[in-house]
Amino acid sequence: MILEDEERMEFIMDHYRHPHNFGTMENPTEEITEYNPVCGDAVKVSILIKDNMVQDIRFVGRGCSISQAAASILTDEVKGKSMEELRNMTEKEHLDRIGIRLGPSREKCAILSFNALRKMLDNYGGE
Repeated sequence: MILEDEERMEFIMDHYRHPHNFGTMENPTEEITEYNPVCGDAVKVSILIKDNMVQDIRFVGRGCSISQAAASILTDEVKGKSMEELRNMTEKEHLDRIGIRLGPSREKCAILSFNALRKMLDNYGGE
């Protein structure tokens, strides 16, 4: 069990040190910034949707390793998915992808990017 936890932490730290899909996007379909006032973490997520599919997704942010790694993991997961698939994603599935137990305050860090995605989906009117 300890080795598995160490492997999961290394997975998270790798996403933190070398985030996937990090950067800005010109002309996104939707873009939103989420901020956690308790700890100061922030993440701006931009998404490009064509034919009801995620063509590209990017993020920029600052904060703890959990918030930034979770954004990287989320962007990997949603790229290429349909709007229906995204709307069916749950917070629990997102937390399961991170793969470690988090206390309530760290959980808020982990779902920051997920909350941004949910708000973008609510704003998206379709094509």
